[in-house]
Amino acid sequence: MKILALHSDFIRFEAKKKAIEAAEELTKVKEEIKECLVVFTSVEKQDEPDPETITDRYVSAIIDILGQINEKRVVLYPYVHLSPTPSNAKTAMAVLQGAEKKLSEKGYEVHRSPFGWYKAFTVSCKGHPLSELSRELRLGQEEEKKAAKHKDAAITLDNRSLSAQDKMNLTGAVLIAAAIKALHPEAGMGVLGIHNDQAFVDIAEVKLGTSEFEAIEKKTLQLAAKNEQFKNDGVPQDAHQIEIAKELGENAVAYSAYGLTLVPLFKDPFIDAVKKIQSIKIIHTGSAYWRNNAKNDQLTRIYCVAFDSPKKLQEYMQKLADAQARDHTKLGRELDLYVTSDAIGKGLPLLTPKGTTIKRILQRWIEDEEIKRGYSFTDTPVLTKTELYKISGHLAHYRESMFIFKTDEEELALRPMTCPHQFMIYKSKTRSYRDLPIRYAEFANLFRNESSGELHGMTRIRQFCLADAHIICTEEQLEKEFEDVISLIQYVMKTLGINDYWYCFSKWDPTNREKYVDNPGAWESTQATMRKIIDKLQLTYEEKEGEAAFYGPKLDIQLKNVYGKEDTFFTVQIDFSSTDRFDMTYEGQDGKKHRPMVIHRSSIGCFERTMAHLIELYAGKFPLWMSPVQVKVVNVADRNIPFAQGIVAKLIEKGIRVEFDDSQSTISRKVRDAQLEKVNYIITIGDKEEENNTLAVRSRAGDVRFGIDIEAFISEILEEIAAKTIK
Repeated sequence: MKILALHSDFIRFEAKKKAIEAAEELTKVKEEIKECLVVFTSVEKQDEPDPETITDRYVSAIIDILGQINEKRVVLYPYVHLSPTPSNAKTAMAVLQGAEKKLSEKGYEVHRSPFGWYKAFTVSCKGHPLSELSRELRLGQEEEKKAAKHKDAAITLDNRSLSAQDKMNLTGAVLIAAAIKALHPEAGMGVLGIHNDQAFVDIAEVKLGTSEFEAIEKKTLQLAAKNEQFKNDGVPQDAHQIEIAKELGENAVAYSAYGLTLVPLFKDPFIDAVKKIQSIKIIHTGSAYWRNNAKNDQLTRIYCVAFDSPKKLQEYMQKLADAQARDHTKLGRELDLYVTSDAIGKGLPLLTPKGTTIKRILQRWIEDEEIKRGYSFTDTPVLTKTELYKISGHLAHYRESMFIFKTDEEELALRPMTCPHQFMIYKSKTRSYRDLPIRYAEFANLFRNESSGELHGMTRIRQFCLADAHIICTEEQLEKEFEDVISLIQYVMKTLGINDYWYCFSKWDPTNREKYVDNPGAWESTQATMRKIIDKLQLTYEEKEGEAAFYGPKLDIQLKNVYGKEDTFFTVQIDFSSTDRFDMTYEGQDGKKHRPMVIHRSSIGCFERTMAHLIELYAGKFPLWMSPVQVKVVNVADRNIPFAQGIVAKLIEKGIRVEFDDSQSTISRKVRDAQLEKVNYIITIGDKEEENNTLAVRSRAGDVRFGIDIEAFISEILEEIAAKTIK
């Protein structure tokens, strides 16, 4: 199936004459629908074996798009010309009618243009970035197998310690649910949760538009003034709350207030006096499948905050606006660093020349640094037989996150990690203790089948490049090698200007033998070794049980994005299992074979994710050494172009990244454009500069200097680049 979805101001269509004998009977010859999503649809020959499945995918795709554009009205428009291989009329009609019914049942306003008729139509597309989307939906054996295995996510108690603000936000989310219930009695309530510095509540049976937010917020404050107390002796009546209580078992506590009875996933989740809430704001809405299963109901997820004063809300909204201004998904596009394409697919950003320049700068820098520190670079295939990952153990633990396909002869996978490939290089010859340590590094393109709901900008993607490395060493060398890795990471963070990071010591969960290699003795010994090293280095760290890799403990380096979401950027792992699995050995001083130890590490992490963090950290104003364009040259008049071109040539000769704006725009417009591009230095060339053979230089901070000697300026910025100065 192929679809083209247009978010439209309106569509008008008129049936002219029958195109096929099986055309449906008309109820209306003409129709006009305003403010809608128009979905031009071509059901294809390959969809005929399973119309029901393709209908479900069609409906899911439409709901996904409707959620992105916050629209509730949809027009299904059969349009055979999208495909060279259309299905038979019976299948196409069944799919369209089935989709119309399913969407209507889910609360959407659905219109469908008549099937089997030649029609005249006029459509007005809104023209925003999400207003034109195309999708191709296919039936596939592997996809069907995965869907069949898809299970409901477990419902468990969250034992985190809640802050006073967390509790206020959660209380506000309940008030929002109560307000919606008052306005829409049919509404049900799903999970109540926390996302970064906001709370959320899932609402069932009701589709909410932004036009209702003000009424809901007003109602919540009226409810807060009543100051009802939460009683923890309720009996849930809502189907979702009953299911949550059943899953939590003895940990379930049902709270009643404001006509609701709900079962939170937290202990002691609400403030004592609800009347303290003086301001509530719905931040945005999204969608979520019940228990994270696409086969279940799709709920409306409402994110909110609550405060005890309007001033605090105002301060929060300003902070949020500042974060949104620094968001890499916004700046990345504005600064022409990366783009996305629906034709390419979700989670697959395309780096532009400027974005690629930043990635190349980081790669060259870290490659040179790692070579200085004794690493040898490899280049291994992105494709491998799945048999390799059976040996490593990854197939048993990560198969659902891998891209796997079959040829006539064997099953292959796009690699999700590099370690097994480098282990095979190690095994290609006999090794002695004199050869160790061996430090293999690689800029590895890796592939992870992330769910669409997890994908985000350049931080959660399906293909990424990792500065990966594996250190193979003796047990006696392990401590020194681990310390050297931490030294490298600290150097990287300092050079990049990243200061707000912390460490997390991730350990195994002894009660979960399925998730981890079942060798308690090795786990305790390896974790003790890691603790000894990081304590010796006087690192401050958190401990998290159940977060280790399946083959060994980790030291994770954690950062937050502009919205406060925590994520792992780099990791260092001690692996006691792989050398056994791959039968890796070295000949010791005693002439006998011994098992080496392995350290898995990344120095700068995934380049795309690190770039995203740097975009947000610097708000696009990169330090000179990593800027894609370091200098912009602008001319005042056409007669200054030859002299300006000479300046550009000198800068390029010295390896400085420069652009020349010789357009017909005014000089003030050229300077303004360069400032919006956040280049480090703007050189203006006019008659005076040409006459005196000097430069007028404007820094990004706005400092303007005249009469600057050309060679002196070049020396000045080359020194700044070499020093990797942060300013």
